[in-house]
Amino acid sequence: MSFIAIVSALYAASTKNLVRSIFVFFVTLFALAGLYVLALADFVAVTQVVIYVGGILVLIIFAFMLSGKETLNVIQQQKGKFFSMAKLPAILLAALFFIVMINVVLKADADNLGWVKDSIATNNTITPNAVMIDNIGVNLMTRYLLPFEAISILLLMALVGAAHLSRKEAKI
Repeated sequence: MSFIAIVSALYAASTKNLVRSIFVFFVTLFALAGLYVLALADFVAVTQVVIYVGGILVLIIFAFMLSGKETLNVIQQQKGKFFSMAKLPAILLAALFFIVMINVVLKADADNLGWVKDSIATNNTITPNAVMIDNIGVNLMTRYLLPFEAISILLLMALVGAAHLSRKEAKI
């Protein structure tokens, strides 16, 4: 799963074809959901699929469909190398971030952290069970239902506004 996620993310970032990039990004998000399932984080995996694949990716596809053909042709015809002087600051920043991330992963010793040892010694740990997941579902469908509905109405208004802004006016 991690190989699929990394390769598809690199392809989505490096390809010039926007349609392929969007669909490969779809594969990346599903591979991340698969990684969450393998890490026994089922709720996070379902949330990944519902929110990112179901919501954000649909918005990206919607924005792609609303963009004009002229804009897409200009983007695809831009000649550009993967490494150029104009992209040098972004490449340096990405390399620096990668070095910091690798350094943190290598130096972090999660088994010997003080607060982890204290929690294990005092048996102050939370064990996952079905009641926790049921509690999340009940809260989402009762206590937090109104905020979710309000956000969905706001997103619908944004989609209608985007469609209105993108339509072509008739020339007189």
